[in-house]
Amino acid sequence: MIDKPTSTTQHYEIRLQGHLDARWGDRFEGMTITLEENGNTLLSGPVADQSALHGLLKKVRDLGLPLLSVNQVPPLESTNQPNKE
Repeated sequence: MIDKPTSTTQHYEIRLQGHLDARWGDRFEGMTITLEENGNTLLSGPVADQSALHGLLKKVRDLGLPLLSVNQVPPLESTNQPNKE
């Protein structure tokens, strides 16, 4: 018998062109928002499943900020950092 993982949670980094206003932090609950020096925004953190990932991408689309990249990363390699404003 093969044991299946009990959780499908994966960690992602979603990079957007432009800085995301701090007021949007609640919209991306559970994600760390990092404003990068180059003017981009990095959303990073755990995502429960593919449906949740699609929901996040829909929120990104609704903001109107260009999507630069979406990367699945191992939890230890995630560049989660405290919010910077």
